[in-house]
Amino acid sequence: MVRQRVIETMEGIQGAFDVAAYDRMMRKMWKRNWIETREILDAGITQGTALEISPGPGYLGLDWLLKTTDTCLVGLDISEEMLRRCRENTQREGVGDRAEYVHGDACHMPFDDDTFDAVFANGGLHEWANPVDVFNEITRVLKPGGRYCITDLRRDANTLLRKLLPLTIGERTMRRGFTTSINAAYTPGEAEALAAASDLPTPQVSGNTLGLVIYGTAN
Repeated sequence: MVRQRVIETMEGIQGAFDVAAYDRMMRKMWKRNWIETREILDAGITQGTALEISPGPGYLGLDWLLKTTDTCLVGLDISEEMLRRCRENTQREGVGDRAEYVHGDACHMPFDDDTFDAVFANGGLHEWANPVDVFNEITRVLKPGGRYCITDLRRDANTLLRKLLPLTIGERTMRRGFTTSINAAYTPGEAEALAAASDLPTPQVSGNTLGLVIYGTAN
């Protein structure tokens, strides 16, 4: 039986201490190739200007820039401290000239219609206060033919994995956060229902051992 969803947060990771710890954890995951760049590329997001929602310290977008050519990235996050860390990381890795970071709410994006060739996000779905509103905004800012890909944890992951995976995280201060994130995550079936209730065009939902993917192409 799948546990009832427990809401985690609606404010993102804000404090400098939490941001620093999260940055260290995500940098280790990036170095080990444990981030979701492959899912983004497999969704056909390989060119143009992409919007990344809730980028955290920015390693997914950074890795995407390193693995594509003639591309640009705009990151949108509610945490100013996290955005500052994104700028530092992309500058250090030599792709700062291709990245811009904007403070804002994903439910009310500060961008014009038909702005981006692609939109992607990882790990933010379970934190969004109103996922349907975010999905509608994704649809609005995508150009016709633009692609989107949203990845996150899944709450119905194998029980043993749910218990063991937090132990693989080097940052002890982040282990509890990993567990609460799983508890706040959606199941693939719930994700399908959210996508169906939104304006997302032709949404497809797939799942793997620990996570889920929502992807599609704008009309």
